[in-house]
Amino acid sequence: MLVTFKSKSYANITMFGDIAQRMLKLMDFGCKIPGGIVASDVPAALENLQLGLQSIPKEIDTSHDTDDDQPAIGLHTRALPLVELLRAAMSADNDVRWE
Repeated sequence: MLVTFKSKSYANITMFGDIAQRMLKLMDFGCKIPGGIVASDVPAALENLQLGLQSIPKEIDTSHDTDDDQPAIGLHTRALPLVELLRAAMSADNDVRWE
């Protein structure tokens, strides 16, 4: 399953379902897909995500590796586009949704 995060102020971000579920848990805004966050709650979601990422060790996620010659991508790296989407949504006072 793929999950796409959307906001009017940023390009869509698509993630594997299990990674998206982890991001949603870290944001502490539920794990229902589809779902969303109103603009006034985006700063809290961003803060929760950043604090959650700080609290876990920088790990390497190898669950989606298909080629041993390619480097593995950690959860912190996978979160960067979502962090930027949340920052852009916060700056523009836009909602964020995912499906």
